[in-house]
Order: sequence, then C-alpha cells, then structure tokens
Amino acid sequence: MSSVTVKLDYTVATSKSFDQAVEAVNNAVANAGFRVLHTHDVQGTFREKGVEIAPYKIVEVCNVKYAKQALAKDLLIGLMMPCKINVYTQKDQTKISLMLPTVMSVLAPGLGMEPLAEEVEGILRGVVDAAK
Repeated sequence: MSSVTVKLDYTVATSKSFDQAVEAVNNAVANAGFRVLHTHDVQGTFREKGVEIAPYKIVEVCNVKYAKQALAKDLLIGLMMPCKINVYTQKDQTKISLMLPTVMSVLAPGLGMEPLAEEVEGILRGVVDAAK
C-alpha cells in the first residue's frame, strides 16, 4: 500500500495581534473579491462550555464564481466548501492558516479540479500574505 503526502495548509506567522490579524484577513478577503460567509469564534464556543483555549477563529470565505464552477464539477465538492482561513495564537505567536484548495483535487481525483483549485489557492495565498 502506497502513501501519499498532501500539503494541507499554508501558514504564516504575523507580528499583528490576534484581533488585528482577524481584521486584516477580513479586509484582504474583501479586496480579493471574496466574501466572509461566517466567522466561528472557537475560543468563545469553548468558553461557553467551561473550556479555556487560546484565541482561535475560523473564517469561512467564498467567491460565487469559483464556488459555482466547483459545484458544477460535482455537488459533493460542497463538502469541502467554503474555503477556510484560521487565525489563532500558538505559544504567544499569532498565526494565519489557509486550508489549501488544491487538497480538493487530491480528495476528488478525476474531476478536473486542478486548474480551478490552483487559481483559488493562488488568490487565497495572496489574502494570507496581505493579512500578515
């Protein structure tokens, strides 16, 4: 049985505070023509359950043009949507991580997703870099 190594994320460290990084991600997403659909406050959700963790937010982003193209290839691609950018602190360092859209091509081979996934990934890597 062979194994395949897949790069899951693109992660950068930033000197910005957690809140500044979240705001920067939101601004960069808009500037790239994407939209923030929802932001999950993971720290807040855990706190409601009496569990303390470091600041952590999951920012779900989408661009209708790209989403429509992906869903046209296979409706089950929606299981991997929307794209996610996480902002969190780890060892007193704020980080921004993107789940790489090209992972879709690996998990759903044979659909011809590669060009679309690569295009979206390039844009969203730019979002992460701009937010840094």
